[in-house]
Amino acid sequence: MTDTNIVWHNYKLNKNHRAAIKNQKPCVIWLTGLSGAGKSTLAEALDRVLHANDYHTYGLDGDNVRHGLNKDLGFSDRDRVENIRRVGEAAKLMVDAGLIVITAFISPFRKDREMVRSLFEPTEFIEVFISTPIEDCEKRDPKGLYKKARAGLIKNFTGIDSPYEAPEDPEINVDTSILSIEEAVKEIVDYLQKGGFLSAPEDIETPSANT
Repeated sequence: MTDTNIVWHNYKLNKNHRAAIKNQKPCVIWLTGLSGAGKSTLAEALDRVLHANDYHTYGLDGDNVRHGLNKDLGFSDRDRVENIRRVGEAAKLMVDAGLIVITAFISPFRKDREMVRSLFEPTEFIEVFISTPIEDCEKRDPKGLYKKARAGLIKNFTGIDSPYEAPEDPEINVDTSILSIEEAVKEIVDYLQKGGFLSAPEDIETPSANT
């Protein structure tokens, strides 16, 4: 509950001014999907491509945020909700600073992603569903988490004993079991170009994710 003595201060300098000197339109690109779907890999590759083309970005990663801002949270449903709420507020501040924000979070609950969407102006929230099937995610199991969850060593693991609610109408849908990281990056960049988020769409270069 907000204290009635707290009053919002409106600055004359706003996100439109900040974005103008960066030659871009601020937004949050919200990558959601199961563990092992390729969210962090895709987020980092996209970040590098945009940075290489002189765009101002910042990446918020699920594991990284839990080392600092959200280190006090666990993985209960309640803590997952608070985790996403805090990340949404942090992303909103960065968008207000004129940045293109790239997030990589499982964010399993549809209502929480919609809550974050409500923080932004229309078109500023771009939901990217990494729709890689759980079978492929589990085969990859880069952190060994599925194996631990199957053995009962991890509780409340999304896709095993905690639900994942897939987006019903995401702006972008990519399946990294079919597309390469470079192809997935191109799909997102194409969307940003068509939406006017990037100032010079004809000049975007998409180097290999390994460079």
